Amino acid sequence: MVERSDRAPLLDWEEVPAASDGCGASPATSIAPAGSDGALVPAEEEHLSDAGPREVSLEERMVNWEEKDQIVSVFVVTFNTRSGNMLEWCLPKDMDLEGVEFKAIASGSHRVTTDFIYFRKGSYFGLACFANMAVESTVERGARMKSVGILSPSYTLLYRYMSFLEHQVRLQLQSPGHYSPLEAFYEDKRALLPPGGDAVVTACPANAWGAAINHSMHPEMKITHPAGCMSQFIRFFGEQIMVLWKLALLRRRILIFSPPPVGVVCYRVYCCCCLANISIPGVGVAVPEFRPFFYVNVADISALENELSYVACTTEKIFEEKKDLYDVYVDNQNVKTYRDGLKPLLRLSTADREKYRKLTEQRQMLLYSQEENGDCVSSEEDLFILFFLEQNNRIFQTLSEVAGSTDPTVTQESVRAMGLDPHGDRLFLLHLLEIYGYDTLLVSEQLCCS
Repeated sequence: MVERSDRAPLLDWEEVPAASDGCGASPATSIAPAGSDGALVPAEEEHLSDAGPREVSLEERMVNWEEKDQIVSVFVVTFNTRSGNMLEWCLPKDMDLEGVEFKAIASGSHRVTTDFIYFRKGSYFGLACFANMAVESTVERGARMKSVGILSPSYTLLYRYMSFLEHQVRLQLQSPGHYSPLEAFYEDKRALLPPGGDAVVTACPANAWGAAINHSMHPEMKITHPAGCMSQFIRFFGEQIMVLWKLALLRRRILIFSPPPVGVVCYRVYCCCCLANISIPGVGVAVPEFRPFFYVNVADISALENELSYVACTTEKIFEEKKDLYDVYVDNQNVKTYRDGLKPLLRLSTADREKYRKLTEQRQMLLYSQEENGDCVSSEEDLFILFFLEQNNRIFQTLSEVAGSTDPTVTQESVRAMGLDPHGDRLFLLHLLEIYGYDTLLVSEQLCCS
């Protein structure tokens, strides 16, 4: 179970914990504007009006955009010993929530006491908190299992409501049918969607995104995930993170298998997406979008069949047999593929090991600075995300320079300038040139396989 210190700020109607100092503050608290809904408090508004209008930065506009409440549905799912997973209650009543009962309670969840699950439902993203409570009831076979969740057009806001959902699922277990807090929550936070709900926002606007990246932080990570998410991800995979980085940059279909609890694996899904960030204008616009699918089950098979690029996680082992659904299968720390063209990419190159060494070295320096100087500003999250962002930018900046030169040939020198191995990374580079539209470049014959 995720510790309380990792949680986002509580909502107005929740009990507020005692304030604490130091570096343990949630990233969400470090970026969210004043006021419970991301708006300026009245005193600040008056002060600004007296001083005259000021220019609002692009990054501030990005933060204000992120802070909008867009909850389109709230629901309760229960496990019935006769019927299985069932949708118990929801708002609005006419919302299409078919299949959400199998997303909010993951397969195998009866083995855990608590969990949280990110998922996609059509064009929406969801977060559900699950709890399993022992009861003295022969009808319920000694256990009562429920999940309380929400849907939003964007996953960037969901983590703000984690504590509320955890509290509500405990309430539903102890006092089933008590929906008034959920009704009040929905009335307060519901989205104002256009007629038909088609023109919903699903990603950060491109101009705001660029401003945030240049500020060396990923806005979604800062708002939606607990401190330590990315660092735990990289420590878990070790050097294999360099393999996942290449596969993410190549926009491959990545499926991560793990038994419950699902929550930490949903974070790994998100972190995989962070490895593929690029902030050079115009680069990657023609490649498939690399969005997280989060938790998937057998009901998602038809949807995954139509996806060109995704990263998702599952608790259902049957997916491993569905080899046409994914390019890469990750089982615990074992990264594997059944596609012959990708198998060489699973081997670490000399440059991969060197990059991982530098990443580890930078992390140690940061930890030393935090311990010796009390540096609470810099974070491991920023360090890791910026590390891969700069590596990706370095590759595409070099490719753009080669493409604009009088001799558009990728040589050993230009490959080294990208931070790649001229021999060990040759296949990765060829895939990269094809996917990102640099296939008109010539490749020097010196770049031979090792």
